[in-house]
Amino acid sequence: MDRDTSPVYQARYGFDLRTSTVVALSAAFTAALLLPGMPLLAQVLGLPLFGGGGLFMAYTALSRRVAFRVDGTGVLLGGSPARYRATTAHVPWEDITGFVLWRQAAGSASVPYVGVTRRQGAPSLPGDGPKAHAALRFLVPVPPGTAVSSRAVTGWRFDKERLETAVAHFAPGTPVQDTH
Repeated sequence: MDRDTSPVYQARYGFDLRTSTVVALSAAFTAALLLPGMPLLAQVLGLPLFGGGGLFMAYTALSRRVAFRVDGTGVLLGGSPARYRATTAHVPWEDITGFVLWRQAAGSASVPYVGVTRRQGAPSLPGDGPKAHAALRFLVPVPPGTAVSSRAVTGWRFDKERLETAVAHFAPGTPVQDTH
């Protein structure tokens, strides 16, 4: 089936504007730290930070792992790049009551998130639990259960229209709430 007409919505980690910028800046700072005459302390602190950080971001983008997927079985919440297998979760349609698009303040900017709301009694997801819920109550603008079943839209491109098309196809009547 043609990718653009398939009702399945899948987004993979890759090079978005933010990732490309971070990788380019990390490469520039790393190169600058290798110039002759650069203080040893700057090199010792900067090379792991900029070199390692840039390499990790590039690795994540090049991995092309699934960040978010909506299909006939439900929703795949791709894991954190550093612990992908341990933090990837599948939420079946019978546990989903809706979708929420929300933002988390991050200094003067904000980070967009996409998440699912789940029925009461749905099985726990990675990172779900009383301690996490207690902390999340103070940190995020959505209920803790929604935060746990959300993914930051960083390192991948989000397409709201394709999400809505997939949801309408696989779970007609399931709401997609945009709180941006």
